[in-house]
Amino acid sequence: MQKPALDLQILTLPDNPGVYQYYDKDGKILYVGKAKNLKKRVSSYFNKIHDTAKTNVLVKKIVTIKHIVVPTETDALLLENNLIKTLQPRYNVLLRDDKTYPWICIKKEPFSRIFLTRRMVKDGSEYFGPYTNFKMVYTILDLIKELYPLRTCTYDLSESNINSGKFKVCLEYHIGNCKGPCEGLEPLEEYQKQVNAIREILKGNFKESLKDFKKLMNTYAQNLQFEEAQKIKEKIEVLENYQSRSTIINPKITNIDVFSIVSDESAAYVNFLQISHGSIIRSHTLDIKKKLDESDEELLELAIVELRERFQLLSKEIIVPFELDLGEKIKVTVPQLGDKKQILDLSIRNAKFYRIEQLKQLQIVDPDRHVKRIMAQMQKDLRLPYEPRHIECFDNSNIQGTNPVAACVVFKDGKPSKKEYRHFNVKTVEGPNDFASMTEIVYRRYKRLLDENEPLPQLIIIDGGKGQLSAALKSIDDLGLRGKVAIIGIAKRLEELFYPGDSIPLYLDKKSETLKVIQHLRNEAHRFGITFHRDKRSKSALNSSVESIPGIGEKTMLALIQHFKSVKRLKLATEKEISAVVGVSKAKKIVDFYKTN
Repeated sequence: MQKPALDLQILTLPDNPGVYQYYDKDGKILYVGKAKNLKKRVSSYFNKIHDTAKTNVLVKKIVTIKHIVVPTETDALLLENNLIKTLQPRYNVLLRDDKTYPWICIKKEPFSRIFLTRRMVKDGSEYFGPYTNFKMVYTILDLIKELYPLRTCTYDLSESNINSGKFKVCLEYHIGNCKGPCEGLEPLEEYQKQVNAIREILKGNFKESLKDFKKLMNTYAQNLQFEEAQKIKEKIEVLENYQSRSTIINPKITNIDVFSIVSDESAAYVNFLQISHGSIIRSHTLDIKKKLDESDEELLELAIVELRERFQLLSKEIIVPFELDLGEKIKVTVPQLGDKKQILDLSIRNAKFYRIEQLKQLQIVDPDRHVKRIMAQMQKDLRLPYEPRHIECFDNSNIQGTNPVAACVVFKDGKPSKKEYRHFNVKTVEGPNDFASMTEIVYRRYKRLLDENEPLPQLIIIDGGKGQLSAALKSIDDLGLRGKVAIIGIAKRLEELFYPGDSIPLYLDKKSETLKVIQHLRNEAHRFGITFHRDKRSKSALNSSVESIPGIGEKTMLALIQHFKSVKRLKLATEKEISAVVGVSKAKKIVDFYKTN
């Protein structure tokens, strides 16, 4: 598949946190970087001359940009670190060493120690992190030390060693930082209760700890110990920004491949994440053009076989969004909750973003194909006999029956055709009767189109649900258009669509492009109708107000209406501003009238 031009790749990047990867013409990785906003960060490489020769040479070599979208900046930082160490890009120098971010370890042993480490040892110990903010790590460790007296020694505190009196308490016991489990002065059950409380803090469940800190801060402040209060305040701020777990690095998930799929009418997009030793080390998205009505299950099975062969994947477990049969040798997991579900959601997110980028690129490069795709999708979603290239949407506007008006907006090929929008003053209906108003307006609109031999729309949308739809159908039947034009009603809950003769609504997917087009239609109809209604209401109010001023005739009244638009503006206008429109003597009459009334 031919790669899109570099400027097109940049133009369709998302405004989300993530990691970007630059590749040269041979597909060799050049550079890995992180970004709070992928689009802004990557664009900055190409819109200026850089200070260093190295960066300028790098930019000239870039042919392909790949990226992985992640939930937070912290995740981007961790993923960047993983990928640089795994891929060893030529232009990343600083992070190609073997250093990694620190973890907090709860050691698997009697009377567990809790300490900072950069090395993960698979001995059943628990690891929390990794942490990109060292200040946060030390704050958490200080908090633990202040709240819970734990041992810091490296003795093997087995039951037999304690009973034999092998160890003696140290200085930490005498200054109150440890309760002396080495001499049997603290029972294991009591010690483990403290460890369980610390585990909750490391998971991010420290509401109670925060309350205690805030009480302590207030106590210090009341006693005028402001320096101590400030120190506590800083700790509170660090804890409030604490992120307990990263999706990007998770020691519980090792050597697993994650696959997800997002599809539409014409194509499917399969994202793949490779996880090795608890870290994401590769992401790739494959797009598959649909030939027939293949199901997502069939397409995902094909994609998994191809990707495993292409990247020589040997993992014995894969995570997927639904059950698949891939043979007995591969364990298929469909997670519903927990860490594995989070990593699957990350894969789905990347598949969705990839699809959006491809559609944006198609819209820029081949707008006709983009329109045809949306029309085909709408035809299928709305169960129409043909593509709705010409759509008209109706909406009523009135306040307690005053100044009833209606609006008709027209969309061609999924986009507004504003020159064809029409306003209607309701003529035959007295009082607030929305159904009768809809019947009148729809009749007038299509009677005129028929009389003038103008093309009819393929789809009519009535804003207002079942009642309004029934009212519009009366006019469609009177004009003999039933069966010639498709007509549907949309309820207040936008995803509910009503069809003639069917009491049960059709529900659209909230994220579908069909719903987006319908939402755009309704918003336009509301805006167009309400603007006209507001103008009409203002003019009638101004009209009645101006008519009651002695010595002001019809011509003067029209001039004032055209210039000031509303009574409020006329009342606020100065005599000089009014005289510029209607002359000095009439301006004085108007100003005097509003002063006395």
